[in-house]
Amino acid sequence: MAAGKASGRTRPNVLVTGTPGTGKTTTCSLLADAAGLAHVNIGDLVREKGLHDGWDENLECHVINEDLVCDELEDRMEEGGILVDYHGCDFFPERWFDLVVVLQTDNSILHDRLTSRGYMGAKLTNNIECEIFQVLLEEARESYREEIVMPLRSDNVEDISKNVGTLTEWTNNWRASQ
Repeated sequence: MAAGKASGRTRPNVLVTGTPGTGKTTTCSLLADAAGLAHVNIGDLVREKGLHDGWDENLECHVINEDLVCDELEDRMEEGGILVDYHGCDFFPERWFDLVVVLQTDNSILHDRLTSRGYMGAKLTNNIECEIFQVLLEEARESYREEIVMPLRSDNVEDISKNVGTLTEWTNNWRASQ
């Protein structure tokens, strides 16, 4: 909580991360509406603003330019009230976030979600392995203070609904404590 006070923000910034297919965008869309936060989907921002260094044929995605993304977001993050949605987290400045949520999904559920999106080959394998080895949870724990990292289960609609409720309550309590 002190980070928000020190920066002068009156609204928290939250990062929602996790392997593709764990429900980040769905969770963020619902949370933005429930808690009154501005949702920034980094993948969309990169495409819309050209904040990338080309296309990775093997992984079938843009190679984001992390410096350009951070430069684009800096002023908004200082204002607060931002909900960032991205599968990585280690390049964002630690000072930006009051909470880092890591969504986690059972591997068989995740496999079905990703194959239904057309993931195959290296892209599918890399993402399933990322979840099995909890790469993003470890990345979050190494990049941010332990007390602001919150792993949440995201296997089904009930989990997403519960998570949105938990995060809305957290956001409201953060506001109330300022």
